[in-house]
Amino acid sequence: MPFVTVGRENSAPIDLYYEDHGAGQPVVLIHGFPYSGSSWEKEVEPLLSAGYRTITYDRRGFGNSSQPAMGYDYDTFAADLDVLMRELDLRDAILVGHSMGTGEVIHYLGVYGSQRVSKAVVISPLAPFLLKTPDNPEGVDQSLFDGFKNAVIQDRFAYLTSFVTNFFSWDENKGKRVSEDAFKAHWQVGARASAIATLHCVDAWLTDFRPDLPRIDVPLLIIQGDKDAVLPYEVTGKRLAPMVPGSQLVTLRGAPHGIPWTHADEINKAIMEFIGTRTMAMAGAR
Repeated sequence: MPFVTVGRENSAPIDLYYEDHGAGQPVVLIHGFPYSGSSWEKEVEPLLSAGYRTITYDRRGFGNSSQPAMGYDYDTFAADLDVLMRELDLRDAILVGHSMGTGEVIHYLGVYGSQRVSKAVVISPLAPFLLKTPDNPEGVDQSLFDGFKNAVIQDRFAYLTSFVTNFFSWDENKGKRVSEDAFKAHWQVGARASAIATLHCVDAWLTDFRPDLPRIDVPLLIIQGDKDAVLPYEVTGKRLAPMVPGSQLVTLRGAPHGIPWTHADEINKAIMEFIGTRTMAMAGAR
């Protein structure tokens, strides 16, 4: 399995597992919490068929990557992405993030710029700023996040059941857009994640991305369901769009948080229209 080393913890390297398929313009897909790069399975094949090179990777602490006890903040996550971009020498890349992965997209562009990036897509975004503060009254009370952390500490596996339930808006979508098997599979991927990463990523969700937004100088597509039960649409995507001039907002009516799975056709259509479908001849030449 391919890995890229992004640091060390005591005697061990911190390695990120990645998959790199196809040829053409690179699309880097960054997964949400608490999953792995495998969560993009419904997007990778259409991108490959359209002639794109696809790169997925597992965030530190998740999937097949190392599980250190440190580095669960967006400065580190963006630095990890930068190592991957440089090691693979990606240029003219399209960054696509879902949920927690949108933080890497936004903060990478804010810190490292767009030298290697041509476009960006954020799906069910964290930005602009989740926490309620005097200058961000639209945010969410700190007590909610404290409750999440306490739930992880008390019983991480019960917390995951609750999270996956909200991720899919299970009561509305079970047996329709989500099978019981898909629910169980997502739970199992989350259960494999580091307990430390699961806990400390809650703090990372409270990152203020507003300083990064004026530095975004590439076309940005925002996609979100207006029934998102994890990251409320009114607090995130709807607010984000006017903060990034020229960005496009695609609102999926009645859709939950986990739209890369539940609304894959709509996601793929929006992404393809945004990035420009490659000629099928390129795909057929593989």
